[in-house]
Amino acid sequence: MRLTYRQVEYLREVARHDSIAAACKVLAISQSSVLAAIDVAEDVTGTQLFARRKGHGVILTPAGRNFLISAHRFLASGEEFSRSLEQFSQASGSSLRIGCFVPFGALLIPQVIRRFIDLHGDTEFTLLEGDQTELRTWLATGEVDLVVTYDIGQEFGGGTTPICKFPTHALVNRNNPIAAMDVVSLETLAENPLILLDLPETRVYLLALFDLVARRPKIGLRTRSYETVRSAVSNGLGVSVLNIRPTLDTSPDGPNLKRVPISEDIRQPTLFAADPYGDQKPASVAAFIKVLHQYMVDLGPERFAVVDPRYAHDLTYPAPDL
Repeated sequence: MRLTYRQVEYLREVARHDSIAAACKVLAISQSSVLAAIDVAEDVTGTQLFARRKGHGVILTPAGRNFLISAHRFLASGEEFSRSLEQFSQASGSSLRIGCFVPFGALLIPQVIRRFIDLHGDTEFTLLEGDQTELRTWLATGEVDLVVTYDIGQEFGGGTTPICKFPTHALVNRNNPIAAMDVVSLETLAENPLILLDLPETRVYLLALFDLVARRPKIGLRTRSYETVRSAVSNGLGVSVLNIRPTLDTSPDGPNLKRVPISEDIRQPTLFAADPYGDQKPASVAAFIKVLHQYMVDLGPERFAVVDPRYAHDLTYPAPDL
C-alpha cells in the first residue's frame, strides 16, 4: 500500500496532539481514517511509529520521531507546490520570463515592467533578448512564458495578441539634406550608405523594402545593435531604416539624429505578444499583455511612431480580450 499526502497530514496531527481522538476532531474526520493512516505508515516503514498509552493517548516512538522529521519536509514541499500553483491564477507574487526582440530590451520592456509592478505588485522578471529565430526557439522549448516582437519573417506558434503597428521610417544625421524633408522616398534613401540592423529576418525585411524602387543601397555598416546603428548615423556614416521610436523616458536620440517618415505606402509591421498558452493563459501572462497594450495606447502614435500623416490612422489594435 502507498501512503498518501493526506494520510501524512493525519499522522502529523496525531503527533502534534499525542491523541488520535484530538486529531480526528481537528481534522473533522472519522477515527477509522486516522487508524488506517497509522496502519499504512507502519506497514510501509516496517516499524511501530506510535506507542499506545492506555488512557493517555499515543506517543511517538524513536522511529516515529525520525518519520515525523521526514514527514514535515514532505508536507512543506507539498505546501510550496500548492503556493506555486496559485501563481497561475494571480498576476502578482509570481515570476515571469519574457523574450523580446533585441532593441525592445532597452527601448520598451523596462517601462512596461515598471507599470506592471505598480499595478500588480512585486514580480520576479527574467528578460531574454534575441532575434526572431532565437525567440521562436525559446517559445517552443518553454524557456519563456511569452515573447514580444514584430510580425516579420516566419509565423510564431501558439497564441498571438496584436498590440500596435510600427511604421518603417528613416533615421538620418541632421546635417543630411533629408533631415529637412517632411517625408523621404526609398529612392532618395537608396542614394546614401545604409546602416543596416543586421539581424536574421530583419535584414531581409529591410532590404526588401528597396526592391519597391528597384534599387538597393550600398551597405555602409552592418551591426546587430540598435545603439550602434544610432551611433553610426550620428557620426555621419550613412542613413538607416528602422521601426521603433525611442520614448523620452527610455533612451532618447542624440542631438545629431532626425527621424523622417517614408513617403511610400508600405506594410507596417505589427508589434505583438506570443505565448504557448492559447485561451488558458496564466494570470500573470494575460496581465502583462494587457499592460503592454495599455502602455502603447497611453503613449499614442505621436510618441511611438514616425509616419506620414496619411498612414497614421489605426496604429493601435483594440484592447485584448484575455
